[in-house]
Amino acid sequence: MTGTIIGDIAGSDYEFNNTFRYDFEMFAPGSDFTDDTICTVAVADAILNGHDYQDSMRRWCRKYPHPKGEYGGYFFNWVMRPDPYPYNSFGNGSAMRVAPVAWLFDTEEKVRTEAEKTAAITHNHPEGIKGAVAIAVAIFRMRTASNKSSKIFEDVALEFYGEDAFRDLPEKGFFDVTCQGCVPVSLYIASISKNFEDAIRLAVAYGGDSDTVGAIVGSLAEAQYPVPDDMRRRALSYLPGEMLEVYNRFEEERLCRTSQR
Repeated sequence: MTGTIIGDIAGSDYEFNNTFRYDFEMFAPGSDFTDDTICTVAVADAILNGHDYQDSMRRWCRKYPHPKGEYGGYFFNWVMRPDPYPYNSFGNGSAMRVAPVAWLFDTEEKVRTEAEKTAAITHNHPEGIKGAVAIAVAIFRMRTASNKSSKIFEDVALEFYGEDAFRDLPEKGFFDVTCQGCVPVSLYIASISKNFEDAIRLAVAYGGDSDTVGAIVGSLAEAQYPVPDDMRRRALSYLPGEMLEVYNRFEEERLCRTSQR
């Protein structure tokens, strides 16, 4: 979840003004959390308190109706309408919000089931569900692995997207908001990274939907590498108190589960 937040904020100022510089300013003056962070907090809050994913998502997004970059039109309509129903989306929103599932459940079977539930409330297209499950499985396998090899991400890409997963990636700067576009490229970037900061820099400098690619790659990289304390502190400074409360509860639960392994 920390990686999601850092990647989201780091990429937020470049979403509609792409940079291809690896040495970009990590937390530029216009940076802020976006819908990626809000939705991830909503998923974590739902799990921690036993709430319905749909209710939690709508409650949090209504609290923050105009984040940096705004929401997608179909999603915002879902948030605000009195009778919400999934709209067959295969957008990358299902993959960018799923990270808490991979940390708060203890078997891959349960992670797969819950990841699908988080997606299906809106992104019930098979590609939308697959994207969420692929990212959750990748995080879970990496966080529970004794050997945190990048091959884990490569194997997940192969399993979910086939042998051409890393060969048919969108060009740098191509604004692709689909799961089938963003998830393979995120797995690829995570697989070639050398450390956490390197992963974030590679993700944002790839261009396109920078905040969401940053968020997804950050969620993956957090499971493989230590997160630098200065990056953590800087990112958390953007969050309002009620989000920090959820984050802190999540971290307590995550650390408790990690220590019990």
